[in-house]
Amino acid sequence: MKKSVFLLLILATFVTEAKKTPPLDFVSGHELTLINKLMDTPRRYARVDTAKYDGFTGYQRNTLLQQPAGLALAFETNSDRIYFTIDYIKKNSAYNETNLTASGVDLYIKDAAGRWIYAGNNTPRKKDDEILELVSNMTPGNKECLLYLPIISIVDSVSIGVTPGSYVRPTDNPFSHKVVFWGSSFTHGIATSRPGMAYPMQFERATGIHTPALGVSGNSKLQQSFARVLADTAADAFIFDAFSNPTADEIEANFKPFMATIRAKHPTTPVIFLQTIYREHRNFDTKYNAVEQAKQDMALKVVTETMAEDPNIYFIVPDAGDSHETTCDGTHPSDLGYYLWMQSIKQPLLDILARYGIK
Repeated sequence: MKKSVFLLLILATFVTEAKKTPPLDFVSGHELTLINKLMDTPRRYARVDTAKYDGFTGYQRNTLLQQPAGLALAFETNSDRIYFTIDYIKKNSAYNETNLTASGVDLYIKDAAGRWIYAGNNTPRKKDDEILELVSNMTPGNKECLLYLPIISIVDSVSIGVTPGSYVRPTDNPFSHKVVFWGSSFTHGIATSRPGMAYPMQFERATGIHTPALGVSGNSKLQQSFARVLADTAADAFIFDAFSNPTADEIEANFKPFMATIRAKHPTTPVIFLQTIYREHRNFDTKYNAVEQAKQDMALKVVTETMAEDPNIYFIVPDAGDSHETTCDGTHPSDLGYYLWMQSIKQPLLDILARYGIK
C-alpha cells in the first residue's frame, strides 16, 4: 500500500512538472499589427469610436461596440512555441457559444502553400492572467501568424509569449483592399466554436481580401447611428447582413434612409446585401415562420426596387445548409453552417468585386 502511494506521489510530481510553463519572453499586442478595424479608436481593441456618434443605446455604446469581434493581431515569429496572456475589462459568456469563442483567442499560421491553417486556441479557466499555450514543438523557421481576439469579452491587453531569444515582430496586413461587412449576430460570429470561424473571417482567409466586420448581435436594424459609422468608413465595397434583425415593417421604414446616408458619402461604392438565412425555428412554429418569411419578402422587395435605380446595388442569398442539421440553437448556424454560408457567397462576391478591380 505504501509503495502504491509513493508511486502515485511520484507520478503526480511528474505530471505537475510536465505542465509547468516553460521560460518565455513576452511581447505586448500593442506592438503588433491590428487588422480588421473599421476606424481608429481611443481604446485599441474597441471597434467604433462611440464618442463621435450619437444615437447609440447604452448597451451598444458601452458593451457591444467595445467587443473586439473579428479583430486580429498579425505578426511573425521564429519561436518553436506560442503562448499568450490576456487581460479583460469585462469577461463575458453566452449560453449558445463556447468560452473559447466568448473569451478566448484563436491562432492561425500560414503554411508553405500560402494557406491560413488553424494552429491553436485557448482561454483562461482559473484566472484571467494565466499564461496559456497555443502551440508548441514547431519546426524551426519564420511563422506568419494571425491571432483572433474574443467575440464578446471586452479586452484591455494581450501579450504573446515565445521561447527566449526568439523574435516577435509586426507584419504588414496580409490582406488587400477593404471590403467592410456589417450585420447581425451572424456577422458577429455568435455560436461559433472559436473566434476565427465567423463567416467574414473565413471569407478573408479564403480569398486574401481584407474584411473588417462590424457584427452587432441583435442590433443591426438599418439604424441611422450605424449608417453614419459606415458612411464615415473608407471601403472599396460594403457587404451588409442587414435583414436578419429588423422586422418587415422596420425594413420597409428604415431601408431608404439608411441607403441615403451611405450614398451621401459613397455614391458609387458597391453595396452587396445578403438575404437573411432560413432559421430552423421555422420548421414547426407557424407564427415564427410567417414573421421570418415576411422579413425575407420585404428584403427582396426593397433591394430589388433600389437595384432598378442604382447599378451598384447587389443581392445575394446565402445558404447555411439545407439539411436541417447545421444549426446551433435554431437561429445561429454551427461552424459547419457558417462554413457553408461562406462557401455559398464566396464566388458570387468575387464575381461582383472583380468588376471593381477588387481581386
